[in-house]
Amino acid sequence: MKTVFNIVLVLCAAALIYICYNSIMGPINFENAKKDREKAVIARLIDIRKAQQEYRTLHHGMYTDKFDTLIDFVKNQKLPFVMKMGQLTDKQLEDGLTEKKAMSIINKAKKTGKYDEVKKWGLENFKRDTMWVAVMDTIFPKGFNADSMRYIPYGNGAQFEMNVRNDTAKSGAPVFLFEVKAPYETYLGGLDKQEIINLKDVQSKLGRYCGLMVGSIDTPNNGAGNWE
Repeated sequence: MKTVFNIVLVLCAAALIYICYNSIMGPINFENAKKDREKAVIARLIDIRKAQQEYRTLHHGMYTDKFDTLIDFVKNQKLPFVMKMGQLTDKQLEDGLTEKKAMSIINKAKKTGKYDEVKKWGLENFKRDTMWVAVMDTIFPKGFNADSMRYIPYGNGAQFEMNVRNDTAKSGAPVFLFEVKAPYETYLGGLDKQEIINLKDVQSKLGRYCGLMVGSIDTPNNGAGNWE
């Protein structure tokens, strides 16, 4: 009887130790897993932001709300890259010369074959040539998989929510905004449900989005991420 009692005590002690350990390590393990997953999600949001910012340079400042369009842009389009040789001197700038005016003088000379004005302004070694470079070779590392941009890491195939806003300010100036979102439930799926509920509760009380996002269609923020 005494032996059975001792066994029960040992089992109870073991259970209590396990409960205490789990109560301490549970939140720690959740936080570590959360950080690892958020690191991957943030990296992809940054890739999307890069693509959107380059996309708008060739589309009159507007963003796209379609991943098919954005991915096609990254895979198949080219961006202008200006090769520069020579700089305007302080004297040239003081005399009213600008890069635009300098190139106008040089281009005129090329068409007419008369380089007197080029020599007058001392622009013999001044050059500005525009090259078109593939987007993939410009803003992303070698081997980048553009097709993966739409998918939320650890999301089991779920896609980011991407929205744009094309509007006009009271001043009449155009307003182009974009945002991309990944909710907690998607990339934290499979982790402790209560911890996720607690996390959402804190963010909701602070009036923040329950997840990771870049940009905003409500407030201009230059495409900032809510982790920055």
